[in-house]
Amino acid sequence: MRTRSTFGSLVRGRGVIAAVIAVLACTFLWVPTASAHGTIVGPPTRAYQCWKDWGHQHMNPAMQQQDPMCYQAFQANADTMWNWMSALRDGLRGNFQGATPDGQLCSNALSRNNSLNTPGAWKTTTVGANFTMQLHDQASHGADYFKVYVSKNGFDPKTQRLGWGDLDFITQTGRYAPSQNISFNVQTNGSYRGHHIVFTIWQASHLDQAYMWCSDVNFG
Repeated sequence: MRTRSTFGSLVRGRGVIAAVIAVLACTFLWVPTASAHGTIVGPPTRAYQCWKDWGHQHMNPAMQQQDPMCYQAFQANADTMWNWMSALRDGLRGNFQGATPDGQLCSNALSRNNSLNTPGAWKTTTVGANFTMQLHDQASHGADYFKVYVSKNGFDPKTQRLGWGDLDFITQTGRYAPSQNISFNVQTNGSYRGHHIVFTIWQASHLDQAYMWCSDVNFG
């Protein structure tokens, strides 16, 4: 038979356990704003295009035939698409080329995103010689600048991995204030035709965080 003292200890013990569980639950449920980031949504980056087109039907077997590059990316690591907003690295101090080996530009040298480096028939967005780029940033970090490159004439995204020597530098923007949506214009010399990669670096303003992406375009 339990005494009142024993019963009271059990009640107090259960109360402590409940309090601990409540604290832990709050800890795991709380997601700080800084965990949300962004990407270029127009023309869409490879991961964003795959998520936008197939995220709601990623088990659809038709993807293998209709969009084989997204299919191989989902097979390699579906988290690449679910976390399309998190292709970042910290502390590069502007040393983008030195810190990013050839062949790993489209993944921002993140091993979990390596499927984005795979050459192939990625879906393209048709653009003209002058076009607009749009960043969607869930956390409104702002930008120190964007650097924009276009793959050189003669480079074939269907058969080659992108390296620094395959790029023409197009422009570097100025600063942008914090906003969820940032748009800027890109003007090329009009010499590009067909499938090219637009390679973009976003240097965020809140921390030394660098994002790098590949967007597949068709210059009409």
